[in-house]
Amino acid sequence: MHYTIIPLDRVDPTDETFRITTRTDADDLAASIAIDGLVAPPILVQKTARNFIIVSGFRRIAACRQLKNKQIPAVVLEPDPGLLACLRKAIAANALQRPLNLIEISRCLQKLASCLPERRQLVHAAQALGLPTNQSVIDKIIGLVHLPLPVQEGILDDSLALSMAVELGSMDAVDAVEFTRLFQLLKLSLNKQREMLTLVKEISRREDISIQDVLQDRRIRKVLSDDNPDWGRNAREIRSLLHHWRYPGISKAQQQFEKRLKELKLGPNLKLIPPKNFEGTTYALQLTFDDLDRLKMLQTALDRIIRHPSIHKIMERKEVTKVNE
Repeated sequence: MHYTIIPLDRVDPTDETFRITTRTDADDLAASIAIDGLVAPPILVQKTARNFIIVSGFRRIAACRQLKNKQIPAVVLEPDPGLLACLRKAIAANALQRPLNLIEISRCLQKLASCLPERRQLVHAAQALGLPTNQSVIDKIIGLVHLPLPVQEGILDDSLALSMAVELGSMDAVDAVEFTRLFQLLKLSLNKQREMLTLVKEISRREDISIQDVLQDRRIRKVLSDDNPDWGRNAREIRSLLHHWRYPGISKAQQQFEKRLKELKLGPNLKLIPPKNFEGTTYALQLTFDDLDRLKMLQTALDRIIRHPSIHKIMERKEVTKVNE
């Protein structure tokens, strides 16, 4: 390994065998190099008699090209160091600069696995380079680099957690991309993403239509095309729409129940709680009070409610209905 000056036209920018970084922009580096020069020389290895490939420093070399530099200082590895040795240096050089993101870790593991066919060797190499060594974690991360680019971008912008990315990776690529874009727009938590994903899959199976048909439903597209920037409200509308679509019986029972509640006019200190999913006949009544006078007032309200026709209509549901089938 030695330092030397290399003409930029002898560096092949298209060979990404050792590329780890997911960033491709170089404007910030170009501005820094223009003022302070190239502080950390890139690492190169000779490919042919005249050409070199990049082991580390893809963005630095792109920035130098952007500045129209003709030559750069570089660290050149000894001839024919081997694929694994170059890869180790590439990973170490990137990991020393900053924490690697999930896609970069996936690239590292994938590239190491191509050189180390035995899982024991891969784990040992990962440990030496500060990469994950837990088998289940490796299995989840290693395939991320093969996901469609929009899904990878969703991971990078924190729209997708690792577990959701892995689940999307098991789906058709077009469906995975569509879900990713939806989650990016709606800014959903992981639990709400899982809920929406499950609802769409179940609707698709029950209606015998594709996932794309569900996601492209005119009602969903209408909400997404709304100029209202309140994505929290839009997310609630779409989740409600999907829930009604998936569970029409529950939705109908809920609407009827809410209608009767309005007729009862319970007030803020009384709460009538229906059976879960309206699959039973047992209701709960919650009372809140801070003194005996308030409790006496609630007793009067209870007498009124018991005589009200709407409570009788609510309680007329005798049968346990499987409305979620």
